[in-house]
Amino acid sequence: MTQPEIAIIMGSDSDLPTMQAAIAICAQFKICAHVEIISAHRTPMRMVEFAQTAHTLGLKVIIAGAGGAAHLPGMVAAISPLPVIGVPVASRHLQGVDSLYSIVQMPGGIPVATVSIGNAQNAGLLAVQILAAQRPELLQKVIEFRKELEEMVQIKQARLAELGTAQYLATQP
Repeated sequence: MTQPEIAIIMGSDSDLPTMQAAIAICAQFKICAHVEIISAHRTPMRMVEFAQTAHTLGLKVIIAGAGGAAHLPGMVAAISPLPVIGVPVASRHLQGVDSLYSIVQMPGGIPVATVSIGNAQNAGLLAVQILAAQRPELLQKVIEFRKELEEMVQIKQARLAELGTAQYLATQP
């Protein structure tokens, strides 16, 4: 088994459907991920232990998803020397705006990179890009991924030009 380089942690199993997108990105780029449920509120000592030791386990980046008060990303960033990417998870009542505000309002000196509400895919991609800065083969995969995105847009534009707006929209799911 390959050594995990990216940790994907979340405050609750209810966050897993959102965080699945980060897990999928790691798999797509063939990066081993460590996935764990760690609650800043219900298992604070476990969170502290994880944050203190993550770098000694060979992990390089932590993606932390949390909803509601969303303390997990910030608390982990306050303890761990590793880069932390926060994923605000949409909540029932405030649709994740509360989580976003909780994650982005970190004090100076304790950064948490933050993606948009529910966008664990971008968190995964950012973690991959952080690793790719030191790994040319992974950087090449990121470049290829970006080219694929560009090609998808070009295909959609050609189809739009061919069909026209109304017919194109009628063919979309």
